[in-house]
Amino acid sequence: MVSLSNHEGVARRLMAQNIYDDEAFFEGYSQFPRSREGLVAAYEWPALRAMLPDIRGLRVLDLGCGFGGFSRWAIENGAASITGIDLSEKMLAEAQKRSAGMPIKYRRDDLETLELGGESYDLVFSSLAVHYVADFDRLLATLRAALADGGALVFSTEHPIYAARHDPEWAGDHIFQMRDYLVEGPKTTSWIVDGVVKHHRVISTMIRALHRAGFSLTDIEEWGPDDALLARTPDFIEHRIRPMFLLVAARAEP
Repeated sequence: MVSLSNHEGVARRLMAQNIYDDEAFFEGYSQFPRSREGLVAAYEWPALRAMLPDIRGLRVLDLGCGFGGFSRWAIENGAASITGIDLSEKMLAEAQKRSAGMPIKYRRDDLETLELGGESYDLVFSSLAVHYVADFDRLLATLRAALADGGALVFSTEHPIYAARHDPEWAGDHIFQMRDYLVEGPKTTSWIVDGVVKHHRVISTMIRALHRAGFSLTDIEEWGPDDALLARTPDFIEHRIRPMFLLVAARAEP
């Protein structure tokens, strides 16, 4: 059952952009290999998986769960329970369809105004969702309150170098152009459709926010393709010139 948490009284300006329910965006996003095939087609997944604790018996929260690929993997690998949260009705409907018969709780909610009440988790996972959140500090405080002491937070986000790309991005032979790297805040980009809003923050800002919220950093990776992946997909050389993903793992401190 998908339910929408009641956030009456929260100003609309605080709510995240629900671009994934846009018809054209959803159609375009659904064509990506990772959308069609799940985690096996997410090239950064092996590196993210290596950051995870032993998931057996854990209570897990999947933020920005999308089509539910990680939620299904967690159940298949022994998680005690998992809740997947997403703002998009279209994404959640597809997640439920793909997870039919599996003990996964899907819930519609906005990460910008997320409330977890008395819920408690051992692991919070999020793939490529936090760059849609304006108030990163608030989200981290909410997650820390819901995580057991020693619990893990593992997430990926758009790398701030990639987020600060210039238009045009490339100049000449493999020369990548950036602009306003240290200017943090919302950036409106064209990705699948025009008008997609993402929130740019540099790595030091993210690390400091984690510490303020009561987390200690346990791992961080500026992901890029290894030689084997480049041999299969030579076009991925651009991800060595400028990383596209940042992977982060942290522990909830007592």
